[in-house]
Amino acid sequence: MDLEKIVLVKKETDWEKLLRRYATASQAKFQLQSRGEDVSFYLSSHQDYHQSLEEVQKIVAGNGRWQVIDKEELPTFLFSQRDLVVALGDPGLFVNLAKYVGEQPVISLNPEPARYANTFVSCEKQTFPEILKLALKGKTQIEELTMAEARLEDGQTLYALNDLFIGRKTHVSARYTLSLSRENEINLEIKSEKIIERITERQSSSGIIISTGSGSTGWLTSALVGAYGIAEMEYKAESAAFPRNADYLQFVVREPFPSPLTGTSITKGSCTAKDPLYVTSNMPEDGVIFSDGIESDYLQFNAGSTATIKPAERKVKLVR
Repeated sequence: MDLEKIVLVKKETDWEKLLRRYATASQAKFQLQSRGEDVSFYLSSHQDYHQSLEEVQKIVAGNGRWQVIDKEELPTFLFSQRDLVVALGDPGLFVNLAKYVGEQPVISLNPEPARYANTFVSCEKQTFPEILKLALKGKTQIEELTMAEARLEDGQTLYALNDLFIGRKTHVSARYTLSLSRENEINLEIKSEKIIERITERQSSSGIIISTGSGSTGWLTSALVGAYGIAEMEYKAESAAFPRNADYLQFVVREPFPSPLTGTSITKGSCTAKDPLYVTSNMPEDGVIFSDGIESDYLQFNAGSTATIKPAERKVKLVR
């Protein structure tokens, strides 16, 4: 199916955020300089981004119907199934965008390679015109990235490209009950077969991190490295990484606390669509589930609520 419209997603620069905060350029410069900060860093980044934006807009304009939207419009923007999405920004823009697109292919462009990592990059700006034409005809390679899904019993759902966090708004302990399946192989007289055993444990901790393959090199890795470091055991950061298209998620429990009511036997594990992770809140208030480090985008998760955690059915389609 040929795509019929290009949606270019842009972001606000740090300099524009400063102007919004301080109202005028002179006031923004004064505030930065009074704190010993280099104004040129913000100005050069702003200029480089808008130069890239102008170049990309000219290329997009020469390839049919198109429109530009800002990152802040994503929660209310309705993408068409026949849109081709172009994201111009840092990896965080792509991660945020991922929660709002469906089956639409996404071309991700890094406007400032010297400042931002190429974590989710489709192509360089030099090859963008060619890739854009191929993508509009559906002739590009697609990398499908697994997303995580948290669904409450009332149907509320939250998606994450990198990771989900389940815990409290504040730094006090989160209380919940974990339930997951474990396979045990038993030998019978005729054959061997696997029996799925469901393990349930009430816990108190500083929260649970559930990661996709895309996010496995981030928060998941840092949590594991820290835990092993405290135990004075060596842990290689790359050991936590797993494929970005994997059909499973991995989770770790942060700082589980043993008590007469709470256990610590489940500290990490994995879940699939067939065998999800179930988490029931035991928190009277301030329980939350948020995604990709954005605390303002959350589900309330208070006592009695149960979240089903699994890989989402839909995947983000990153143009390669």
